Amino acid sequence: MPAPTTWVILSDKRGDNGQVETIVEALPWPVEHKYVHMKPEWVLGKPKYRPSLDHLDRSQSDPLEGPWPDLIITVGRRPSMVALWVRKQSGNHTRIVLVGKPSGYMLDFSLVIASAENQMPPMHNFLPTTLPLMRIQPEDVAAEAAAWRDRFAPLRKPLIAILIGGETNPFIMNRKVAHKLVATARWVVDELGGTPYITTSRRTTPEVLEILRTALPDEAVYFEWSADAEDNPYRALLGSADGFIVTADSISMMVEVIYLRKPLAIFPLPGGPLGTLDQLRRSLAHWLFNPKQDSALDRLRHSLARGVYYIDYFKILCATRDFRAFHRLLVDEGLAVWAGQAFTQPARQLPDDVGTVVDRIQRLFAT
Repeated sequence: MPAPTTWVILSDKRGDNGQVETIVEALPWPVEHKYVHMKPEWVLGKPKYRPSLDHLDRSQSDPLEGPWPDLIITVGRRPSMVALWVRKQSGNHTRIVLVGKPSGYMLDFSLVIASAENQMPPMHNFLPTTLPLMRIQPEDVAAEAAAWRDRFAPLRKPLIAILIGGETNPFIMNRKVAHKLVATARWVVDELGGTPYITTSRRTTPEVLEILRTALPDEAVYFEWSADAEDNPYRALLGSADGFIVTADSISMMVEVIYLRKPLAIFPLPGGPLGTLDQLRRSLAHWLFNPKQDSALDRLRHSLARGVYYIDYFKILCATRDFRAFHRLLVDEGLAVWAGQAFTQPARQLPDDVGTVVDRIQRLFAT
């Protein structure tokens, strides 16, 4: 059969776009890119979820006009609303593949692809992947590492990057966490004989920054993120560090380290009183929506999960993220250790999630 005419609809979120581009690179047919720009009030705001172009700045966006495609691949709430609008214009002929958890009704899409931290009901159109489909270009990392080589050269080895994110439900980041981060940096110096290189992010809380500025060991190197900061070492560290310690909130940084096949340690974060209760909800979702189908009880659980999806109007369980289950998965699969344990090289090959995704997309047009 002829290859389906395919559009890729993307907005300004580079991380999201990268997951789609990973799929595009693996498809055996050409695609047409459509870039859409939001009106100012919807750059951060959330428009009502529906098939619509009302949230777009049409003058800045690529034209959306027939002939309509057979297939759209997209990611995110706002571009997915555009995809739904296109499908409506096509007389519901267009099939839509959504990367990431949907903001609206899951069955609006022909295929939903989401990685293991997302707890999604086992519907017929859901394809779970182990890791997000993001990629970091090794050549870009190598170029940054080369540019920073002279600055890293005097530092004692091993060079250990401590990458600090920030507060994200259900985690908190307080003074106690800051002191544990300082102790971890001291562990790198005393136990490993190396250099801890600490970098923060825009989400790192002020009380953590305050302690890091004054309490880190003298041997540590500290970079504090700011919007106008120059010479951010992040990519250079990805290419140069001997090991990485990443705070539990930042799945994206963990995954970038894993894709580069570098030793990774996960720094756990506490949840606080409300976060602990929220984690119970996330753990229940993980149990209910776990995709394994090893037994009759699993099949019964899947039937229950699909029923819960239809009545869970406010998404109390559906489409939540269980960070801690994802951390356990990485450790169990030999892709990470816990902070404070000896670093190890990743113990297994990465799963061929992209190949599985492409095969499933092709099967949308097999009949």
